[in-house]
Parts: sequence; C-alpha cells; structure tokens
Amino acid sequence: RALVFIAHGAGEHCGRYDDLAQKLTGLNLFVFAHDHVGHGQSEGDRMVVSDFHVFIRDSLQHIDLMKKEHPELPVLILGHSMGGAISILTASERPSEFSGMLLISPLVVASPEVATPIKVFAAKVLNFVLPNLSLGSIDPNAISRNKKEMESYTSDPLVYHGGMKVSFVIQLMNAIARIERALPKLTLPILVLHGSSDKLCDIRGSYLLMDTVQSQDKTLKVYEEAYHALHKELPEVSTSVFTEILTWIGQKVSAAGETSHT
Repeated sequence: RALVFIAHGAGEHCGRYDDLAQKLTGLNLFVFAHDHVGHGQSEGDRMVVSDFHVFIRDSLQHIDLMKKEHPELPVLILGHSMGGAISILTASERPSEFSGMLLISPLVVASPEVATPIKVFAAKVLNFVLPNLSLGSIDPNAISRNKKEMESYTSDPLVYHGGMKVSFVIQLMNAIARIERALPKLTLPILVLHGSSDKLCDIRGSYLLMDTVQSQDKTLKVYEEAYHALHKELPEVSTSVFTEILTWIGQKVSAAGETSHT
C-alpha cells in the first residue's frame, strides 16, 4: 500500500528497527532501510562522514531505487534521533514527494549542555587541529528506562560504543543549521513523538518544529518521563508508540490511496 523508509540514529544500525518493520509490514507496507555510512555494516570509519549531506544523498538514492520498483505507491519517511534530522533534510529536498513524515525524538536543536557557545567555538577550532579527537561516547543510560533494552544496546556489536569525534559533532551542528532553514518549507503531514526526559535530543527541538513547519496536518505527542528511544522504552510507552505510528500511517496511506483513485 505504501513505501516506508526508516532512517536510524547516530551510532546504531537499521537492524534495531526490525520489530517496528515487522508491525508495519503487517499493514501491507513495504519497509526498507540501510545502515548509514560509518554505521552498522556499512563501510567507512565509525561515525565519520565527510559531509552530513552524504546521509541525505544515500537516503534519496535508496528511496529512488524502491520507487522504480513500485512507482505507484506513496512514500513515507520515518526517522529517529539523528535519523530524524536526516528525514527532515531528505523531505525538504523534495517537498512534494512524501505523503508523510514520522519523527521519534528527532535531532532538531543542539542540547544546551552540549552546545554552550564556548564548547561550540572549541569544537570548531579542534576540527582544524584534531578532527579525530573523541568527545566522549553516547551514554547508554540515556537511551531508555527499559533495562532489557539498555542491555541489548550495550551488548550489540553493530552499535558503535566508542567516542564521538570532533569532526562528526561539527557535521551534526551543520545539520542543525540546515534544519533551521528547511523547517519553514515543509508542508507534508508530520507526526512527532518525544519523551519529556530525553537527555540526548532536546524536546524543545520538537516544539520548535511544530511552531515552524507550514504543515496543516501536524501532531506532537509527548511521553511524560520517557527517555530517548521511545520505540525501545518501558512496554507501556513502546506499545503506545507502535500504536500511534501504525494508526497514523494507516490513515495517511488510506488518504493517499483515495487521492490516487480520484
């Protein structure tokens, strides 16, 4: 009934979306994803990218390949965390091509603790001198309150557990600057899900997104106390997240189907 492209977050890989993909294929949707460059089973140094736009270029290429095989189907894009940033920038490159965008805890603004003016200046200087310097790794305790999910994250060999390099942080900051310019151009239907206690992607980014995009059809659902990976959260949260996603996509696909028949 539709194509759904999933963009995973920083340091992880697309295999972590298997459970969500299974549920979506149950709705007769064609779900596809890949490991971004420098992630999972893809090539390149871990969490290194020459330019953030490489992620967007690769996503568009993958989407084009699938559209060739299924030319009549509407396309939706779903992104988590850094994958949210990738989704926003991918959709903004081709504003009329997507029937909807779903964002789970998207990266829209820099977290205030991480991006103080002094740290931003230091990172820019370091990027010239020591681009491979590690600025510390992603804290697994901030991913989810679900102990089982946290353990599966820390023991997953395809997840990168090393430090985030200065050069990668600079690319994330470049992406945030591009997103700021892209948001006012977006008019497609959007569903955003965010946890109020997310320490990795500031929820203020999701509020900013809701205020800035031109979409008539936009929804933000906040999960109180929930952490970053809502689809890997405590069972009551992740169950609700899956239900929200499936219901929303179901509605958008039916609407897109009606439009194509009229």
